[in-house]
Amino acid sequence: MNVRIDPTALPLVAGLTDPVNLSRRRFLASTAVGALVIGFGLPLGSGRVQAATAAAAGERGTQVPAFLEIRPDNTIRLLSPFIEGGQGTFTAMAQIVGEELDADPATFLVECAPPGEAFVVMENGMRITGGSMSVRMSYPTMRRLGALARAMLLEAGAQALKVPVGELSTEPGKVVHAASGRSLTYGELAGRAMDLPVPDVASVKLRDPSQFRWIGKPVKRLDAYDKSTGKALYSIDMKVDGMLHAAVQHAPRLGMTVGSLRNEDQVKAMPGVHSVHRLPGAVAVVAERWWHAKRAVESIQVDWLEPAADSKLRGMPKDFSSDEHFKRLAAETGPARDDENEGDVAGTLANAKTKVEATYHNQYLHHAQLEPPSALASFNADGSLEIWLPNQAQDMFLADIAKRTGLAPERITLHSPLLGGFFGRHFLYDSASPYPQAIELAKAVGRPVKMIWSREEEFLRDVLRPVAAVNFRGALDADGWPVAIEAVSATEGPTEALSGKQGEKIDPTALEGLSGKSYAIPNKRIAQIYVKGPVMLGYWRSVGNSLNDFFYESFLDELADKGGKDPFELRLHLLRDNQRLTTLLKAVGELSGGWKRGPFVAEDGSKRARGVAMASPFGTQTAVIAEVSIENGQVKVHDIWQAIDPGSIVNPAIVEAQVNGAVSLGLSQVLLEEAVYVDGLPRARNYDLYPVLPPSRMARVHVRVIESGEKMGGIGEPPLPAVAPAVANAVAALTGQRVRSMPLSRHSFT
Repeated sequence: MNVRIDPTALPLVAGLTDPVNLSRRRFLASTAVGALVIGFGLPLGSGRVQAATAAAAGERGTQVPAFLEIRPDNTIRLLSPFIEGGQGTFTAMAQIVGEELDADPATFLVECAPPGEAFVVMENGMRITGGSMSVRMSYPTMRRLGALARAMLLEAGAQALKVPVGELSTEPGKVVHAASGRSLTYGELAGRAMDLPVPDVASVKLRDPSQFRWIGKPVKRLDAYDKSTGKALYSIDMKVDGMLHAAVQHAPRLGMTVGSLRNEDQVKAMPGVHSVHRLPGAVAVVAERWWHAKRAVESIQVDWLEPAADSKLRGMPKDFSSDEHFKRLAAETGPARDDENEGDVAGTLANAKTKVEATYHNQYLHHAQLEPPSALASFNADGSLEIWLPNQAQDMFLADIAKRTGLAPERITLHSPLLGGFFGRHFLYDSASPYPQAIELAKAVGRPVKMIWSREEEFLRDVLRPVAAVNFRGALDADGWPVAIEAVSATEGPTEALSGKQGEKIDPTALEGLSGKSYAIPNKRIAQIYVKGPVMLGYWRSVGNSLNDFFYESFLDELADKGGKDPFELRLHLLRDNQRLTTLLKAVGELSGGWKRGPFVAEDGSKRARGVAMASPFGTQTAVIAEVSIENGQVKVHDIWQAIDPGSIVNPAIVEAQVNGAVSLGLSQVLLEEAVYVDGLPRARNYDLYPVLPPSRMARVHVRVIESGEKMGGIGEPPLPAVAPAVANAVAALTGQRVRSMPLSRHSFT
């Protein structure tokens, strides 16, 4: 942003009289090099010095000044370690910190924090926005942050009112001395408080959950107004003075390089064109307007060259077919590495009178997030770089940009705007992000450059959801109960794909949803055959669970049918020693009005059936029932009932919204979405050939949240995986057709 800030509007802590006219970019630049002081032009007081020098030795999240700025008007600026992409993280952070600080979340102004060690707050020492980790992994830390700030405000109040701190209490936004009837707002105390020593973490008592005022309540989203009025700014919205625009034409297959440009001179002469550039695997046009750049770059006639033998990229073969790849995966026989192997699977299968075998596979998927990728790069006169880009891991991107440019990290200012949808799209994927192109072009032309990928170019370079073919074998006892299950998955996990090889240990993202199941089947084997494919892979919402739970939960229904068991009752039987999951399964049955598989005739005269499935991703347990009918040969999903147990929650309204969003994406993947490759080229370059779920096909969603009190789990991703198998199981019950692949639109039903 290139707007100068009025000094009178600067967020200064009370008591400071020398405001400094700093732009937002300069403020963020200062924090990016490790400054722990939050506030504009604030002197480094003793408390801040202590926080800075004790950072390495202190507990994560205890560097209060690194996060909080309490303004004279009693609003509170909080720098979130995580990025807001529609999941409600900013609001949740305000609720958690505000609860312990005793400050209404509505008074918070939440922004994304810059890169820096001070903002690493998760239990696992990582700083990413993904894996449904933001709230659950930072919950204790952010509570401590609020409690420490409250303790400092109480001490400041004691000094200002000249009373013992033990005589003081707080009410939302103020310190109160009940005996004298005096009180001071947090804004009035902020200047004094911020220069106090940060208390010892062990000395600060956290609020008892029974006293929670905001945690666990449906607090209004802090970002709702700006997003609904168009005031919210995303990377694609950013502008700076003197900025040029760029558009790109990628090689049709990854790994190909630029040969000759047959009409370069004509393109350079097109209206608005500034320059034409050759980039790795692409050509770009820089112009005064993006539309000029797009029209020009699409006009370039490029002689593309096949990948060189020494290319480090995962080149796409010109004869690659995704359908043929699925056949190859299904035929793979080994070697396999076991992730789970309990009991005597081979012996049980060999001796069983009743056996079931089936092969399942899934499809490639795009992320198809609403906002196309973009990046804005601007070099300053001193050679330093300022860059805006959507990302889910600030520190990782900063390190990568430093490596690419040769600049020291402190000479790079990375802005992380709101994400216009992500689902795992904005991690560090080589060749799948526009920021290297924006940096190169900005350096070449000597002016700021904003690169925007059209949807067609995005679909050409998006990293895709992995595929797998899983060969199942199951055995039943004389009573029809499962006694053995074997699942061997021929696949490449996303982490394996990013590293380019199979690691010493099995990639957990390859088998999650197959491994770790709680069903009491005494003999089980889960294994992986590593098969490296030509498609560049990445993380997709709920990662391995998004495909593996479809496989496992569908096959479990096949075992139930073979043994003459109702699939709901079968799950209850297999979960008989797991009270948490039993409670959850019964809850979704009650939520649906009582389990009934069908087929049955609904009130509108349509023939319907129901399916059930469960999933346990990211520390959260879920159970789903789907009700379907068939219209014009295709599946119509009428209702989705979901019971979800994340242990505990921060905001029930956000939980319900996340369940609805995850259900819509789960329905989209099982019914419609599919990235198909023929002769090395994607069939779809836009939504015309890559349909996503339209509103007319969205089901009614019914949610029941169960707080078991177990350790807090994730919310954004867990509601998705069980949706697809519940739908597939309902279709099988209704039609008698067992479909072992997604999407269901490839099939016609009667």
